[in-house]
Amino acid sequence: MKTKGLPVLLTVAVALAACSSGTNSGSGGGDGKTLTLASVDQGSVEDVVKAFEAANPGVKVNFTTSGADQYQQQIRTQLASGTAPDVMTVWPGNGNPGATHVLAKHGYLMDLSDQPWAGRLPESIKSVAQYEGKTYTAIFGLNGIGAIYNEQAMQKAGLTPPGTWTELLAFCKAAAGKGTPAFALGIQDNWVTQLALYALVATTVYSGDRDFDTKMQAGQATFANSPWTTAMAKYQEMERNGCFQKNPLGTSYEASQELVATGKTLGIIQGNWVVALLKGKNPSSTYVLKPLPATDDPASFLMPAAAGAGYGVNAKAKNKELALKFVNFVMSPEGMRVFNAKQGSLPSLPDSGSTVDPAFTELTTFIQSNRTVPFMDQLWPNAKVQQTMLSGLQEVFSKQSTSDKVLAEMDADYKAGE
Repeated sequence: MKTKGLPVLLTVAVALAACSSGTNSGSGGGDGKTLTLASVDQGSVEDVVKAFEAANPGVKVNFTTSGADQYQQQIRTQLASGTAPDVMTVWPGNGNPGATHVLAKHGYLMDLSDQPWAGRLPESIKSVAQYEGKTYTAIFGLNGIGAIYNEQAMQKAGLTPPGTWTELLAFCKAAAGKGTPAFALGIQDNWVTQLALYALVATTVYSGDRDFDTKMQAGQATFANSPWTTAMAKYQEMERNGCFQKNPLGTSYEASQELVATGKTLGIIQGNWVVALLKGKNPSSTYVLKPLPATDDPASFLMPAAAGAGYGVNAKAKNKELALKFVNFVMSPEGMRVFNAKQGSLPSLPDSGSTVDPAFTELTTFIQSNRTVPFMDQLWPNAKVQQTMLSGLQEVFSKQSTSDKVLAEMDADYKAGE
């Protein structure tokens, strides 16, 4: 199903917020008191689970956490074989194997349209939490992508965040010269490859054409013959100018967090969700998220911002009543406050009482000023386009492919439709 005419503030492909192996895993289920849960929200879902169990004495949540790549590979197999948990991470829209449209289309998710929060979702979020007019995903937060700086490391280096593309390249060279590369890049985990590119695409593609996605859907535009080529070229120019640490392909998402948290790099190009993880690794550092400059005209800057991953209920859940209670807790003011605080995300519902981290002041301003664009993959007609992009970007970094070839392959997958 093609997603047409969606407004700004949409969806996230990779809300991506996790990486690690399972935690507190168990079987359970079917007894009315045990809930099974699979999540990519490592570092934040734990506190939500504790709060839910405290609010429901006698209830036990057996949960696992894993990285987005591993999770997406496993969840479809589990759903098809009848071994999936009661509640699971589900991404908005249609961009990856664990996304709302993909799972709902196959009947894997319970219809949540009659839940009390479903009708209160803002239209921009509702449109990507739904499939064929029914709501399947409980989305609790909004996320954005940009350049995140370790303020103490920046002070030590005597540098300030760059405000233009020219300043960005000079910043990268200056940072490298001080032995602290500008940005950590952990593209051993292939989902990370897209983030810097999306940050560049937001401005290079959409500042000049807010209707680009509509044109793509109508067959009037392509990746290969659009400013996507400019964004790809800038991404590679950043690498040539020493913007990243050595061997990004040999650096995991987890390792990239260590680099910026310990000041071995000055920053990281990531989603706001990483800030909570960085604080966990180094509580003495503070961070700020800024738009990644893509031109020399700051007035043209746009930021990718979208609904984050949420939770869906397995249509064949062993404990449907408890599963519904959990997703409703996630969408309650209490549950949303815990999640938003731990992730540093912005609340999806008004009046949640969530406190927004000062690190995201500029992101909030961009959102309120309508200077954001959706995470690009959520407006694509199938999950293959994103997978081709992710693997293709790894091949570009390893010099096994070219950006032109990757964009042409993405066009072919896009034209294939659903």
